[in-house]
Amino acid sequence: MPHYSFAPPSGLPAALRSGSGRSSLEKPNRWLFVRRADRSSPPTRGEIGGDRKIERPPAQAARILSIAALSFLLFPTAAFAHASDRGYVLLLPTGHYIAGGALAVAASFGVLWLVPTGALGRLSRLRLALSACLPDLRVATSWISLAVLALLVAAGWFGSRDPLSNPLPLVVWTLFWIGLTMLTGLVGNLFGWLDPWRGPALLLGRKKDTAPSWLDRLGYVPAIVQFAAFAWFELIYPAPDDPARLAWAVSVFYLVNLAGVLAVGHTNWTARSEPFSVFFRIVSKLAVLERRDGRLALCLPGGKLAATEPLPVSGVLFLLLVLGSVSFDGLMRTFAWLGAIGVNPLEFPGRSAVMVENTAGLVLVPALLAGAFFAAVWAGERLSGEPAPLARAAGTLVWSIAPITLAYHFAHYLIALLVNGQYALAAISDPFSRGWNLFGTADNYISAGLVMGPGAAWILWNCQAGAIVLGHVLAVVLAHMLAERLHGKRSVAVRSQVPLTILMIAYTVFGLWLLSTPTGA
Repeated sequence: MPHYSFAPPSGLPAALRSGSGRSSLEKPNRWLFVRRADRSSPPTRGEIGGDRKIERPPAQAARILSIAALSFLLFPTAAFAHASDRGYVLLLPTGHYIAGGALAVAASFGVLWLVPTGALGRLSRLRLALSACLPDLRVATSWISLAVLALLVAAGWFGSRDPLSNPLPLVVWTLFWIGLTMLTGLVGNLFGWLDPWRGPALLLGRKKDTAPSWLDRLGYVPAIVQFAAFAWFELIYPAPDDPARLAWAVSVFYLVNLAGVLAVGHTNWTARSEPFSVFFRIVSKLAVLERRDGRLALCLPGGKLAATEPLPVSGVLFLLLVLGSVSFDGLMRTFAWLGAIGVNPLEFPGRSAVMVENTAGLVLVPALLAGAFFAAVWAGERLSGEPAPLARAAGTLVWSIAPITLAYHFAHYLIALLVNGQYALAAISDPFSRGWNLFGTADNYISAGLVMGPGAAWILWNCQAGAIVLGHVLAVVLAHMLAERLHGKRSVAVRSQVPLTILMIAYTVFGLWLLSTPTGA
């Protein structure tokens, strides 16, 4: 995600330094203020407080900062280790790191060897009906979503240039990319109800057409290209939080996909070409709620995958791109990565200075992940003794990667959601910075203390580690279920899963390491 990072001068912990090595207190007024490190971006309110409802007289602010600096110097382990994109990133304690990895290993092999044949498939089919019939209001909600999107884009162009006061960056990066993904993994495909192209497509008679042959041949390639552009803008571009630039990016994205919808029909385009329709549909397979034929039912997490068709190779690459890009979001600010590209992590020069290196990393990490996944599937099929075609095996088993994707998304962005979600709730009440209070939230107190202190740190560390371990366990369970469906025999399925299980364990340890390793950008 885009950064609100602190890059301190030598001798001070990262939480008190800006990315350019300048003092954190740069704004000569009465607000406790932290500016963004990248000089190419507009000034922003920082993660500690910001300038909303945290007013301090200059002398009092100076005293507070002095005491805080002294406490960081004398008791560095008692403070959160560093601040990062859109919130605090607390380093995972070593004990959690080791315990999480051990639990992942034990649970993985326990699932492989102890689960009876067919048991997972039977469990996945369990349903508990919750409602008899639900009205389909997706056309109406599509128009509402389009109107809200237009309002947000207008706020990006004509509202405040402060990313923590303008609702567009907060809604896009916090509520949409973080919050909606988490909610989708819990309750189902909410983006299907928010889809801003459905209403216009129906109005123009382009909701459903026969898919042209060239679109079938492309597969998920349009979604891959668009998501790669999204990830590059989010992680590499120097100023993804700038409201005006983000408004242009959102407008271009919407119009490109509207053109696709008008060219081949809404159903055909959103099935494989529009990246967020594809992404949220994949994540929704893990949800505990299922809507089928207008009826709502409760199911087990991942239960909807029991009858899911294999993804084509391009679909496999799309899902691995998503996981790889989120992983690189964590890797790109670690001391290890910064050292590898020749950057002093305590004097981060800003995004614009490392665009080439980070672009290479954004290509490299998903490519390595894809290579490792296909190699593990190939090795597993050879080991099984009854190998299935590689494309079919990979397309079936890649669904088991979805829980790891969602779990790491949750762990990586949880703190950002807790802090910047508060700014988003305040900003939507006054989208154009006119002093409005449309929803009664404009004057909300922004509590950074929500993620500070030993009690909060303990809860957050356990939530992050627990999410990654549980996501891994669910992934192994689903992989075993899918392998049984692929091969039909338990012994063959177990043998085929050994290499993929090893890969999942390694990736889980990697995810825990990302949460526990020092970061400096």
